[in-house]
Amino acid sequence: MAQSQGWMKRYVKAFCKGFFVAVPMAVTFLDRVACVARVEGASMQPCLNPGGSQSSDVVLLNHWKARNFEVQRGDIVSLVSPKNPEQKIIKRVIALEGDIVKDGGKLQAYETET
Repeated sequence: MAQSQGWMKRYVKAFCKGFFVAVPMAVTFLDRVACVARVEGASMQPCLNPGGSQSSDVVLLNHWKARNFEVQRGDIVSLVSPKNPEQKIIKRVIALEGDIVKDGGKLQAYETET
């Protein structure tokens, strides 16, 4: 009986040590490096959610590239919706700073302030 309590005590102690090391590391990783997100909806079809509204895809979001402004044309990015700040949206980058975008026959140049 004493041996089983000693084994249990060691197990709980090892679990607590692992827990208090793993949780902060996981939170830091998910906040600073990358996180997993589920994509729902048809706006990114056929690349994401090719099955329609019944399915959802899972993507890995790389925080380093966005934080270091290493976004390139063709990348898929996630951002906060300007219409609903509680919602995140996912879109493909089609233009970068200084590019000219033609939309519906109208020529528009998008400039950013520095």
